[in-house]
Amino acid sequence: MAMEAEELEALIRAGFPNAKITVTDTAGDGRHWAAEVIDESFRGMNRVQQQRAVYATLKSKMEGNHGELHALALTTKAPD
Repeated sequence: MAMEAEELEALIRAGFPNAKITVTDTAGDGRHWAAEVIDESFRGMNRVQQQRAVYATLKSKMEGNHGELHALALTTKAPD
């Protein structure tokens, strides 16, 4: 089952309510996405820690072979 951009953004926003979030359907199929998440809570974290925090908000959608979210290219950072 495919996912809508708004649903993906809402899942991330649940964990990062003040973040600037940009999502892009990279394959046009609702299963392959790119997301940029910019949030103050990332300050002082390394990239792996930042990305793990975001993936934790998406775990239920990525589990198993038939997860709604098949692939996510993720960029994270603290605001400039």
